[in-house]
Amino acid sequence: MYLNNTNLTTMNSIYDIASNDEMIARINKLTPESKALWGKMNVSQMFKHTNEAIIVAFGENSIKVNFVMKILGKLLKNKVFNTEFQKNSPTAKEFIFTENYDFENSKIELIKNYNRFKEGHTAIKLINHPFWGKMSYEDWDKLMWKHVDHHLKQFGV
Repeated sequence: MYLNNTNLTTMNSIYDIASNDEMIARINKLTPESKALWGKMNVSQMFKHTNEAIIVAFGENSIKVNFVMKILGKLLKNKVFNTEFQKNSPTAKEFIFTENYDFENSKIELIKNYNRFKEGHTAIKLINHPFWGKMSYEDWDKLMWKHVDHHLKQFGV
């Protein structure tokens, strides 16, 4: 865990091995029968959705964002990164998956990529996010932790 200098509390971190392992343990609690408490995704679609968002940080999933959305992202960044994610928040079309995916393969892929954050800051390859704009390593930490945490809560873990 890292120390957040603004409020001197400890927070979970994607880069912290123990925190990262806790998130993976939560992922491993899910089964193909796990049901969402809100939203439209099934569990394998959620795995695909979160994984595709994660690999943006590694420069392995490029998304196109129009000029207006880039401005909107920069304006909303501070608020979104510093509050809880809301249920049924809008999702970029690149992260909407409606097909059925193999549960085990999707889970393995998500865990493999989430584990890459244990490498620390060197795992992050993208500094200018197409929607959020310039991203620090702390920004990536907040965004990735909050996003995966939000969707695991969606499925009750």
